[in-house]
Amino acid sequence: MAGLLEIEGVHTAYDKADVLEGVSLKIEPGRITCLLGSNGSGKTTLIRSILGLTPPRAGRIAFDGQDITALPTHKVIAAGVACIPEGRKVFPKLTVEENLRLGAYQEPSEAVTQERMAEIFRLFPRLAERRMQLAGTMSGGEQAMASIGRGLMRAPKLLLIDEPSLGLSPLFVKENFKIIRKINERGISIFLVEQNVHQTLAISDYGYVLSKGRVVTEGKPSELAKTKEVHQAYFG
Repeated sequence: MAGLLEIEGVHTAYDKADVLEGVSLKIEPGRITCLLGSNGSGKTTLIRSILGLTPPRAGRIAFDGQDITALPTHKVIAAGVACIPEGRKVFPKLTVEENLRLGAYQEPSEAVTQERMAEIFRLFPRLAERRMQLAGTMSGGEQAMASIGRGLMRAPKLLLIDEPSLGLSPLFVKENFKIIRKINERGISIFLVEQNVHQTLAISDYGYVLSKGRVVTEGKPSELAKTKEVHQAYFG
C-alpha cells in the first residue's frame, strides 16, 4: 500500500553533525502512526525535516505522491500537512478566534473559514465559550485545544502532533488522546510523536521507535510494547 507520507533514507544535520541517520518510515492514509523515542533521539528534527524547516542533506520525503524534500514550509502546508507544535504554542495576546483564523490564513473563502471554525467549536465546546478570550489567559489544557484547533483550520490530510502530553495534567493528557482518536475517526491521518509510551500505543495503529537518529524497530502497538528497543529507548 502506498504511503500518504513516505520518508526514505533521510539524513538531517545541524552544523555538519547528523542528527538523523538514514531514517525511513511510512504513514498510511487513515491511520494513527506513532514515533516513540526519548529526549534527544531526533523526533523533533524529523518533524522539522518534513515541514521543510530543516531540510534533509540526503534522502527523500514524499507526501501524497509529491516529492516535498526541498519544498519551503508554506508549500508543504498548502499540500495538506499541518503541525501541532510541542509546548502548545498559541499567540497569547490574540483571542481564541484570532488564533484559529491564523490557521486558515491560506484559505480564501470566509464562508469555508466560518464553517471550519464552527466545526472546531463543536469538537471543543470550551473554546466556543472562550472564543473572545486572550489565549494567554487560558489554562494549559485549553491552550492545547486552541493549538489543535488551529492545526485543523486548514482541513489537513495529515496532522503532525509533537509531544501532545508535554506539561499537561494526567487528566488532560487522557482527554487529549481521546481527542486525537476522534480527529482520526473524521478521516485525518495522524503522525503522533510522543514519549508517553502507554497512552500512545493505546491509540496507534502502527509505530516506529527512534534512538540516536535511527529507526531501531517498528511494528503494531502490541508488538512494540514487548520489544527490548522500547524498554532501552525509555529505561536503558
